[in-house]
Amino acid sequence: MPTHPVNVSPATRSRAEHSGETGRRWLNDLPALVDTYEQRWAITVADPFPGAGEGYVARAQRHDGTPAVFKLNLPLEYRRSQIDVLERARGHGYAQVYAADHDDQALLLEALGPTLDDLEPAPERRIAVLTALLTQAWTVPIDEATLWFGERKANDLAAMTERNWRTFGKPCSAAVVDLALRYADRRAAAHDPDRCVYAHGDPHAGNALQVEQPRTGAESGYAFIDPDGGAIEPAYDLGVVLRDWDAEIAAAPDPLAFTRHLCSQLAAATGVDRQAVWEWGFLERVATGLWVLEFGQHWGLEKLANAERLLETA
Repeated sequence: MPTHPVNVSPATRSRAEHSGETGRRWLNDLPALVDTYEQRWAITVADPFPGAGEGYVARAQRHDGTPAVFKLNLPLEYRRSQIDVLERARGHGYAQVYAADHDDQALLLEALGPTLDDLEPAPERRIAVLTALLTQAWTVPIDEATLWFGERKANDLAAMTERNWRTFGKPCSAAVVDLALRYADRRAAAHDPDRCVYAHGDPHAGNALQVEQPRTGAESGYAFIDPDGGAIEPAYDLGVVLRDWDAEIAAAPDPLAFTRHLCSQLAAATGVDRQAVWEWGFLERVATGLWVLEFGQHWGLEKLANAERLLETA
């Protein structure tokens, strides 16, 4: 058995339990899985990271003493492309992969340092790093097996938004939901396969970690982890970046002007259409705020409150 107790974060446990029998079985089998990979990959797994939200993630050491990170993803369908993205990237914009098993969704990755969110509080610096990383990440090749396309993603977010808004007692105004759905329709209609990239899917500053040594593929000093992976227009990833900044938006004297300025910075740094970034950002803010309520994560209400603040002339 593993050399230490196998514990998961409250967020991971909640996700697993909300995933039905599959998630509960994963929790039950987790100690045996950790033991299996300690033997198979000749690693020693240490204590897990307390903030992991969708799997078991722990520091590890390889047999030659190299530090690493061991990860077992929850068996969630939308996470199944994660290993494919990381392997295709070959360390360019992303963490390097030492070993992987697609069946168990197991990964052994290079050890990385603190997050961009922890190290770079200034919005301008965070945006500079994230856009540089995304420009690299978007070079990952797309093939026929790449999951979701722009039209499907927009429609899925719209359906989830409508469903969860009613399920959770309409926790934001109908005007917010109506605008999010209009933006979803517009992004679905704008889908163009020739403009798709292999998007990260969740490129927030907490998923960009500092590399421990300078290396090729991480010239910004950071590398992405935890890609969702899907073929879509680049504006989608930038919209996800814009989706965050909740504390800053709430504290801004003019929340709309502040958020528009961030949007302009993202668009200018990448040459992507600003309005497309804005529409994906608003849709993602509303959809994410409603989605996390499924797991009892009430910070989703902050996102919905900020969507209200951005509604006046959005």
